[in-house]
Amino acid sequence: MMKRLLAIDKRLLLLIGLFLGIVLSVVTVKTLAYTDSAEFCKSCHIMTNVYDSFTDSPHAELACAACHLPHDSLVSKYTFKAKSGLGHVYYNTLGEEDIPEVLHPTDGSKEAINHNCMNCHKSTLKNVSHDAKESCTNCHQSVPHGKGFKNEDFYKPAKKGELLQEKGGTMSNG
Repeated sequence: MMKRLLAIDKRLLLLIGLFLGIVLSVVTVKTLAYTDSAEFCKSCHIMTNVYDSFTDSPHAELACAACHLPHDSLVSKYTFKAKSGLGHVYYNTLGEEDIPEVLHPTDGSKEAINHNCMNCHKSTLKNVSHDAKESCTNCHQSVPHGKGFKNEDFYKPAKKGELLQEKGGTMSNG
């Protein structure tokens, strides 16, 4: 029996290994992409309201991971994602009684969200000067999650300086 296994053509083994490697790579990439999506995030019942508000927002075309995960390196992104995902698995299977009524991002998530806001909106930040609070979400918490969190006037285009003045900021002169 062992001689028969050893007699298998090495090229055939190489082809089988290559095929399995390609299949595993494709499955991994597709799985990672799917778990970045809003559809995956809404699969947990606790995220239903968050997802519903998100789909009614200016950011609805983005994946949840675009805002909620760090993007400085693949290692930090997937380490953060794995740690967060394990926490979500725990809460949605064993710890359902520990799930809070209102979800709040962790400190690490807040840091990633703020960094991602500033990275995506850096051209806007060049033209706007205002007193920054601790983070973007202190004033703009509801923007990525839809009109249900703010009144209709919040989403109408601001007149020059209006929104910043409401938030305690000032217009930049250059």
